[in-house]
Amino acid sequence: MGTSLLSPARGRPRLRALLAVVGAALLPLAAMTVTGGPAGAAVPPTPSGWSLVWSDDFDGSAGSLPSSANWIIDTGHAYPGGPANWGTGEIQNYTASPSNVSLDGAGNLRITPIKSGSEWTSARIETRRADFKPAAGRVLRIEGRIQMPNVTGNATLGYWPAFWALGSPYRGNYWNWPGIGEFDIMENVNGINAVWGVVHCGVNPGGPCGETTGLGANRACPGASCQSAMHTYRFEWDRSVTPNQLRWYVDGQQFHSVSENQMDAGSWSDMTSHAGYFILLNVAMGGAFPNALGGSTPTADTVSGRPMLVDYVAVWQSGGSTTPPPGGVDARSTIQAENYQAQSGTRLEATTDTGGGQNVSYIGNGDWLRYDGVNFGSGAATQFKARVASGAGGGVSGLVQVRLDSLAAAPIGDFAVGDTGGWQSWRTVPANISGVTGTHTVYITFASGQPADFVNLNWFTFGN
Repeated sequence: MGTSLLSPARGRPRLRALLAVVGAALLPLAAMTVTGGPAGAAVPPTPSGWSLVWSDDFDGSAGSLPSSANWIIDTGHAYPGGPANWGTGEIQNYTASPSNVSLDGAGNLRITPIKSGSEWTSARIETRRADFKPAAGRVLRIEGRIQMPNVTGNATLGYWPAFWALGSPYRGNYWNWPGIGEFDIMENVNGINAVWGVVHCGVNPGGPCGETTGLGANRACPGASCQSAMHTYRFEWDRSVTPNQLRWYVDGQQFHSVSENQMDAGSWSDMTSHAGYFILLNVAMGGAFPNALGGSTPTADTVSGRPMLVDYVAVWQSGGSTTPPPGGVDARSTIQAENYQAQSGTRLEATTDTGGGQNVSYIGNGDWLRYDGVNFGSGAATQFKARVASGAGGGVSGLVQVRLDSLAAAPIGDFAVGDTGGWQSWRTVPANISGVTGTHTVYITFASGQPADFVNLNWFTFGN
């Protein structure tokens, strides 16, 4: 959560870097559009070309807790066995009391910090699911529509609302941050009209993400301030481009990105190769980030009882369902190579071939692609054709093979391919295959006697 989180060794964030980011947030912005709108709106319809992975619209009776099927409510000042004060120096006691966390009966979740005597209480919830991660070649979108606590000035010193995600290996360990990764989708402190987007990775202090600050950027909310209206905060993890990319948006306007090639391969892998992420919503009070920008917080001027409102949280993935539609994929159609259900060793890139789109690239010995539910029908298909390109040069070549139902099955056909004159110099190559009927899982496998990548694949099809 934010620019300083989850390690007992994490001190105050680097003030100069943070102040530079704040300065950027307060610059005037052009083309502002009021996008707040009423609270209590439904989860938006799934965009064309995407599939809904998970969502919560926070519908329910006023005063009820968020769904226990979807959310875990964290309590106290730390995870059991984890760093004190959640590793950030925040001072509140998290509770499961409806006064701190409950539905409002109008389609929103309220997380409300409350001061009672000298003690602050608030709430922090996290999704039960910890597997939010895009499939290879796809984009994962995590989105929430949120109004930050509606208070500004001295009255808001110490408020620290956040919408974020942590790598699943953190559960039960609590000492492996920041290597397992953290994506801060929306953070704010002290009522500043700005949203921060940050990624934390690598080691602390320092490392490729410059911990404890992380790789971050911010900007003012478009139109109405972050505190006075609902805004939509979105994070995208894009595995469809090379290098992979992380992107942050507010009301559809991108304000930050981090690419895979901005850090060493090991740090990126540690952050992205595990099972996925869980999502968190909370309002902290005090701690390193608000203190860095407002002195010791909260203060005697800080008001109690101003909630963060959450209209919905939703997760989508590009490319539709990962399972084929009823009836499967027609083997005699043009099957785009990037529409696999699983793969090993490959990447995607934009293609200049006719029709545009993407091709599968960086293909070498031992790599493979899997396509489920390919329907050959009752008339046997006896030919395989594929659109390939190669810039391997130097005598490097290999085989493009077709296997059915198992990677261990013998190929039913193959063809050899070498340098075609460039990685976007495309040609269609045919091969005979053993006659196939019925519906099968098709594996396209690649074999070469050289370690170098030897082919790109754009599409393939089967025929007679």
